[in-house]
Amino acid sequence: MDVVVPTLYLGYFLLILGTLGVIIGPKTEDPLVRFLNVEVPTVGVMLIFLAYNLTLALMTYITINVLITLVFIRTIIKREELEA
Repeated sequence: MDVVVPTLYLGYFLLILGTLGVIIGPKTEDPLVRFLNVEVPTVGVMLIFLAYNLTLALMTYITINVLITLVFIRTIIKREELEA
């Protein structure tokens, strides 16, 4: 029980700070860098769920990574089509 509370707070911190970093952080105009910056909030979400249940944390982390990858790849392709 001693590890649960710091894990939960670290997850909240990473989620908030990572989201702000993706939105207003350095080099946010580059979609590939923004995609890589999204990993920080997903780790935060995983840590939040890890405080509750180990299986839920793993399933959530995998699902979020797959969904964000699909969305950002589609966004990068659409952006390249509009620029060409």
